[in-house]
Order: sequence, then C-alpha cells, then structure tokens
Amino acid sequence: MNRRTIRILLLVSLVVLGSIAAGCTDMPGATSADSAPLEGQETLDNETPEAGSVAGGNNLFAFDLYRQIAGDPASAGKNIFFSPYSISSALAITYEGARGTTADEIGAALHLPANNTLRREGFAAIDAGLNRGDSNYTLRTANALWAEETHPFLPEYIEVAARWYGANVTNLDFIGNPDGSRQTINRWVERATEEKIRDLLPVGSIDSLTRLVITNAIYFKGTWAEQFDANETRDAEFRVGPNETVQIRMMQRTGEDAIFGYTETEILQALELPYAHGDGTELSMLVLLPKGDNLTTVEKSLDAETVENLRESLVRERVKVFFPKFTLETEYSLPPTLAAMGMPTAFTGNADLSGMDGTKNLFVSDVVHKAFVDVNEEGTEAAAATGVVVNLVSMPLEETTSVFRADHPFVFMIVEKDSGTVLFAGRVVNPENS
Repeated sequence: MNRRTIRILLLVSLVVLGSIAAGCTDMPGATSADSAPLEGQETLDNETPEAGSVAGGNNLFAFDLYRQIAGDPASAGKNIFFSPYSISSALAITYEGARGTTADEIGAALHLPANNTLRREGFAAIDAGLNRGDSNYTLRTANALWAEETHPFLPEYIEVAARWYGANVTNLDFIGNPDGSRQTINRWVERATEEKIRDLLPVGSIDSLTRLVITNAIYFKGTWAEQFDANETRDAEFRVGPNETVQIRMMQRTGEDAIFGYTETEILQALELPYAHGDGTELSMLVLLPKGDNLTTVEKSLDAETVENLRESLVRERVKVFFPKFTLETEYSLPPTLAAMGMPTAFTGNADLSGMDGTKNLFVSDVVHKAFVDVNEEGTEAAAATGVVVNLVSMPLEETTSVFRADHPFVFMIVEKDSGTVLFAGRVVNPENS
C-alpha cells in the first residue's frame, strides 16, 4: 500500500436492528440488481481495497469477526458494535513479536500481509492518513506499549512498534502495583477517546504476572454534509420482532435536496450518508437495510466483496430518508472469538512470542475491546479501544422517489472512499438498548 491519501471505510457499525424472535440473532507517543445508473443519475466512484494490502486484509477480518460475533448464541437479540481496525492494529503489534505457528495463526486470522515492508508501511500509511486532520471533523488513532519495568524486552521489537505503529513504550510496575498500572493505562485510553471509553481494562485483568499491554484507541466525530433538522424528528415505532415494537426518535430528510448515493438488490436497500469534510479524507456512512425483516439473509451475505460491490453500484438520486437516533456502548473479551477464527495458540502455554523478549514464556491472556457510537441529527461520534494483555505462561487461561424508512433491522457503515479500510463494525438489535 503506497502513502497516497488514505480514504477510509469506517464501518461505524453494521447496525442491525434485528428481530429477536426471528433469531437476528493524550497519549504516550452485492452487486445491485439495479446497478446500472439511470438517466440523470450520477454513478459514485469508489476504489476497491487492493488485494493483499493492509486495508483489504482489515476488511476481510472485519466481516469474519462480525459473522463470528453475530453467530454466537450469546449475541442473539443484542446490539453489536466494534472497531475491527482498532483490534487489528493492536494484534498486528502483537504479531510483530510472534513466531512460528503463533505468528502464522494471527497473520491468517487477521489477513495480514506476510511481507514485513508491505504490512508495516501499510499500517503506518493508514495511521498517518487518519491523523492528518480535517477542519470539519475529528479523526485520530493511537497505539502504545505498556511494559513491566523489570522485564527485558528485545530492543528490536520495541523499535518496530515505535517506528511503524507509533507505539512508544511506557514502563510500569505490574509486579508491585498491578492495579495502579491498570488505572494508568485506562486514563490514557480515556484521554485518547475524549472519555468515551472508560475502564477498558477491568479490575483483575492486570496482575503481577502481566509483562506487557498493547493498546490502540480510535476516535471519530463528524457532522453530516447535510444535517437532519431536529424539528423534523418524530416519535416512531421500530420493529424489534414480528409482533414487537419499541418507541424511538426517527430523524428524516425528505425534501427536494435529499440527494444521496443509493442502490438496491433483491434483499436490501443501500444508502450512503456523507459527512462534511474540508481538505481531509472523505467519509460517509453506508447503511444496509433489509427488504422486509429478514436480517439473517443480509448478515449471511455480508463480506468485503459484497460491500465493495454495493459501494461501486451507488448512484446519486433523491431519496426520502427516515433514520433513527441511537447510542450504543459495547464491550468484549475476545480470546474465545479469535481462537474460533483460527488463532488459538496465542492464548495457550504453547504460544511463541519470542520476538518480544527472546523467550517462549509469554502468552496472550486477554484481548479486551470497548466501543461507543452516537448517531443524531448533527452527525456521528464514535470511539473504540483495544487492549492486548500479555502474561507469563505460568498464568492460567481462563424513478419514483425512493423511500428509505429504517424502522426495522438494517446494517450501516461509515465509509471513507479510497482504501476502504474498515474501522468500526457493529449491530443494533434494539435502538433503546445500549
């Protein structure tokens, strides 16, 4: 991946307002059935992420992880929201210290480029683009290493993390003051996410056997290019099941100037809501709304190629848009999920993280993730953070005007249009549940 201007697909959330009954289930360092543009319509130019690139691999990981979480019985009837880019960034730094089978599994699960230069320059370029700044929105990401002050980590590992991932190391006293160390890391996360992500590392997650914590934080706040009029927001019903509705606040834009990128297939409608931007990278939200209430069909078809095909088939036209306000806060402990995705060894005593300290005495004891998103008339605020906790092995494991009325299960994404890197993903099953 070259260092051109990065345009990032933020999948702020694969928000799925799903049918429960139907089984929808401050910082140290798809092809559309109507894809041909109609007369007078403007085809939107979107660039597909390069195969083998960091952006392309991140998108593959995003949808793999989405399907894994959505398919977990524990997720049935629950909202989902996460940042695949935050998780992959933290785990890519972990991968830099992995060797043998452990490295192979992490690399395959995350679809990381095996070539060191391609992988490292790819992450560095995306991070540079995200942190470049724009006068109309805030978008930034940051990485950090937190090391036990007495543990001899290899200088080359520390140098790679700092040079390519901007992850500078801070020494902490995990042995003598584990909980104080935990609080220090959590304060960094709070500052990095405008205090939207608090207590990333829960009580007990850091102990005297912890030797390293790798963190990533990402934050976005932007306004719509054309905001919704708060005076037009109305109370409305949202279907959460075949015979169940909840009361929500529904935003709307239905006037002559309601021009959006739009397409549809046999099973869904796709809508692009752009964010205001200046000289920075262009961002938008992509929403996928099932026709009818069959969210499961859309989720099963969801992958990186399908989403790219949908984006490429978007045409600008007038659309009457009805879209709910919502706020989500989620948290995950990811070892079981990541193990099921093909990287179990990192979480066992057989882990090989010798690239970190020259020994095989370390393993990943936890991967914790928290995310937040608020969607309203002005725009969107989203934040997420990931912590990879590395312990000593002795620690045990545990042509009519189209109408787009989002009053039932749907998928949505925030899209940066060049590289298509997925930063956030999620599902809303019930807008009233956070």
